[in-house]
Amino acid sequence: MPSALFVVSESGYWGEECIEPLTQLSDAGVDVTVATPSGSPPVIDERSVDPDDIGEEQAEHIMDIHENDERLNNPIPVAQADASDYDAVVFPGGHGTVWDINQDVHARTLLRDAVEGPGKALVICHAVGILGFTRDSDDGFLVEGRDVTGFPNAWEQDIVDDDDVLPDGTKLPYWVEDEVIAAGGNWDAELDSDTSVTVDGDLVTARGPGSSAAAAETLLDELSIEQ
Repeated sequence: MPSALFVVSESGYWGEECIEPLTQLSDAGVDVTVATPSGSPPVIDERSVDPDDIGEEQAEHIMDIHENDERLNNPIPVAQADASDYDAVVFPGGHGTVWDINQDVHARTLLRDAVEGPGKALVICHAVGILGFTRDSDDGFLVEGRDVTGFPNAWEQDIVDDDDVLPDGTKLPYWVEDEVIAAGGNWDAELDSDTSVTVDGDLVTARGPGSSAAAAETLLDELSIEQ
């Protein structure tokens, strides 16, 4: 049975970006394990389940899985995970990843080992910022020279104020697009397209919530798994 590791934020993951791929992969017969930085259950960003934004039915669906899925309720610590044990490692996004997943040395190791090893990596939205900090085995940036998409500055500027402060009063320490470009990534968030998913070797990146389903489908294709 194919397997996937989901590396999910404890500081606030975006509901659709985790639940949609998790559901699609599970429905396709993929054995999913969830990991968080400390091994505590992941925390969902409440903005991502606002029924006024995504509809009451979708909000209830996401919250039902968030609250009741055994894998999300009993994650393993990221430090205990080994990319070689999985066919794919998935990094759902959300602003929370800026503080925990993207800055976690063990999460970066999982990403590096997935991309350099026999498996695949899917990185979504704000989690793409991890590419701005992840080194390859030769101590260069893993993303250097790779084509990637992710959460764009054009969208971020509509969320933060002039001091880079989020609506909840938290200071955003960096912008994903800036960090990935600085690390040598070839950035194109395809702002004129409804969805944006980019494949470069064993690395799959996705722009944001609206690309989550397409990202999961792309990963299944890359794994040669029938949908």
